[in-house]
Amino acid sequence: MKKLVKVVAAIIENENNEILCALRSPEMSIPNMWEFPGGKVEANEDIYSALEREIDEELDCKIETATGIFNDNTHEYETFIINLISIKCKVIEGTPTPSEHSKLIWLKRENLESLKWAPADIPAVEQLIQEK
Repeated sequence: MKKLVKVVAAIIENENNEILCALRSPEMSIPNMWEFPGGKVEANEDIYSALEREIDEELDCKIETATGIFNDNTHEYETFIINLISIKCKVIEGTPTPSEHSKLIWLKRENLESLKWAPADIPAVEQLIQEK
């Protein structure tokens, strides 16, 4: 049986209504694909605390999470299953700086589909594009 991994992802929007997109580095699993930054939820950790911790570690900035889940998707990859929970956030301190990702860019909703997204992130991307 494949391992189920619970992961949280930050949909970070700036004051120009642009969304932060992160390019997975060649060393990461699912390399060179775009995703919303975030990471695994540890045992006994709620999803909001996990997301704030992961963004602090990965992007060296502090975020404030919105209430509620934006998108909850389970996707089966070849070697594992991911339950990806996307939550809208905004940066409240610092500037997102990549430590694990190859690149970070800010994109308008209508340009999101120009990137090659990790399969688990696609439902959230589609939901953002449809949202006005």
